[in-house]
Amino acid sequence: MEFGIFGVGDVSRDPVTGRTPSEAERIDGVVRTAKHAEEVGLDVFAIGEHHNPPFIPSSPTTLLGHIAAMTERITLSTSVTLITTNDPVRIAEEYAMLQHLAKGRVDLVLGRGNTVPVYAWFGQDIRKGLELALENYNLLHRLWREDVVDWEGTFRTALQGFTSTPRPLNDVPPFVWHGSIRTPEIAEQAAYYGNGFFANNILAPYGHFERLVSFYRQRYAHYGHGTPEQAIVGLGGQVHIAKRSQDAVKAFRPYFEGFPLYAGHRLEEYMATTPLSVGSPQEVIDKTMAFRERFGDYQRQLWNVDGMGLPVEAALEQIELLGTEVVPVLRKEMAALRAPGVPETPTHASLVKAKYGDEQPRQPRPNPNRGDNVTGTSPYQDSDPAIAARFPGIG
Repeated sequence: MEFGIFGVGDVSRDPVTGRTPSEAERIDGVVRTAKHAEEVGLDVFAIGEHHNPPFIPSSPTTLLGHIAAMTERITLSTSVTLITTNDPVRIAEEYAMLQHLAKGRVDLVLGRGNTVPVYAWFGQDIRKGLELALENYNLLHRLWREDVVDWEGTFRTALQGFTSTPRPLNDVPPFVWHGSIRTPEIAEQAAYYGNGFFANNILAPYGHFERLVSFYRQRYAHYGHGTPEQAIVGLGGQVHIAKRSQDAVKAFRPYFEGFPLYAGHRLEEYMATTPLSVGSPQEVIDKTMAFRERFGDYQRQLWNVDGMGLPVEAALEQIELLGTEVVPVLRKEMAALRAPGVPETPTHASLVKAKYGDEQPRQPRPNPNRGDNVTGTSPYQDSDPAIAARFPGIG
């Protein structure tokens, strides 16, 4: 069971002080929260992708690459990578490069996001959002697993003899989660490939996500990846913690009531009906344990702690409380209840072990070419036999 934090990178006005941080301050704050998450022993740091004000993470790989250089252990992920408006070729290349730089400490959540205009900004039609998501991942899956790809689809130009570079670290792609809050087709695709399914259940009532997670589990088993209980599930949430519950509510209330998304809603109502956890460490522990009762054993729990105008110092305090008082207890209690055979989250090391056993992993070495991979030999000296058959004279 992994525990960590995620952010969306919003630059919001602090309703208590009335001050809005600069973009530079917000970027620095995100880096500080990631570093502190590792310092207190959390397992995962994730950041979203947005291309409009008031958000700053337009380039998650750049931000995570910087954080990778400043950390040693924590897994770096995304709370969403836009599979609809990013070219899957660029996703393949950028996240493979990040994977190398982070020495394998990388996975990602693919999703459609929630910003309508972004489709037009990147030349796509929002009415085709689901089709884009499905087709683009089908291509991404192949780009990370085949040295040479011939492909033709609906939403981008065809590929002929294309090689995505660099190849994934050890020829093992980053683990992929498919994120969705309402779409069974996305859960179906995650199950088909044996990938993870991430339900960022941060806003909606509990029951909204239970059927979707259950559907994913059943389809995961249908495709022969294991039992429904062995499916790879991640959940999102939001916390605000204080030693005493009344202090947590008092401190968080102005941020909740001052955030446009929650206009007209009562904090107590959200606390009672959604995964929003505001209270003492024990109350957060109890509520998180209730997630397990609803969704079964799962692999990853992420919380948002730094949005809505909350100052970075307060976010760092939240991370400290998670790392010292909440997560150690959750690890023990979750482990004690965990059913036999429920897997851990796939890591680069476990995926390498599953592919190669005790053999040395592949280290692709390119052959020289004329700037394309259509003519001549294979692009790699050690390509597999199927590639060698297509390119006689392979080195």
